[in-house]
Amino acid sequence: MEKLKKIALIAHDGKKQEIVEWALKNKDVLKNFKLCGTGTTAKRIEEYTGLTVEGFMSGPLGGDQQIGAKVAEGEIGFIIFLCDPLTAQPHDPDVKALLRIAVLYNVPIATNIATADYVITSNLLKFN
Repeated sequence: MEKLKKIALIAHDGKKQEIVEWALKNKDVLKNFKLCGTGTTAKRIEEYTGLTVEGFMSGPLGGDQQIGAKVAEGEIGFIIFLCDPLTAQPHDPDVKALLRIAVLYNVPIATNIATADYVITSNLLKFN
């Protein structure tokens, strides 16, 4: 696997605290990567961890699509998207489009903490 350019961090409202806690726990690894994320998720991770996170628009306002475009351009190599399976999302088509783009471009996408832990600790993950 070639060097990873960016890790995208996304979380639905009901999962934002969970992704912040995960980022805090993995701060020493994450500081070695360029990070980006959607709206409030990016801001909260920056605020609570001190890590620099490039912010895109909120997911429902186009942020998921912006990240999908960066995947297609080869700028993002890993996505952590903590989805809330118990809450309907008004921008569900955007979420599905991002998942489809990740699969199409063979970019790992973790939709829960267990998968994020597996990928972030993998020896295949390279520092940029």
